[in-house]
Amino acid sequence: MTAILDRATTPTSADATARLSLTPSGVRPGRLDGAWWPRSRDLLLELPSLAAEIDERWGRITRITVNPAQWPVIPRRIPVAGHTVHAGWFTVEQDQHMIMVCSYAPRRLSLLVVPPRTDAVEAARLMAEAADPANTRTASDLLAAESSAGAARPEVGSDFLPSAVTPSTGLGEADRRADLAWSRAASWPASA
Repeated sequence: MTAILDRATTPTSADATARLSLTPSGVRPGRLDGAWWPRSRDLLLELPSLAAEIDERWGRITRITVNPAQWPVIPRRIPVAGHTVHAGWFTVEQDQHMIMVCSYAPRRLSLLVVPPRTDAVEAARLMAEAADPANTRTASDLLAAESSAGAARPEVGSDFLPSAVTPSTGLGEADRRADLAWSRAASWPASA
């Protein structure tokens, strides 16, 4: 049985439900621990709802890593309900269609990131397969299998925001956006 969570948590988004599918508790997962289907490639907008859902089950998320091939802006810190999540990236070491989520209790989730513009039926199929404990494929392998099965795949760059910048270690657009989001998040009610 796969748990699919859908709950509003981020007050600044027009449609702020987390679309998340996780391997059932107590079951040893396959190569992936589930899937996440964000609505955009904007981590500042999308991560708070994901963190709120995972925080409840796992403890507070402290860090995420992504591959910059799929995320146009990767801020070093992302404000979520009542705390900050630190973000990092790996270009070679991490599958470009995966997000790794770490909590303060030494736990880690590897989630398939379903491309935002994916058809709902295809996304549901991908999410169920990624959360299947018998799955042995990587995130990229799952997406490639869907593509070869005849499903139309969106272009990788088609989901990027027009303000996209590459990850940077210096003060740049990502840090300015994170600072703005942090100031907005300070007025959000803390999650219970």
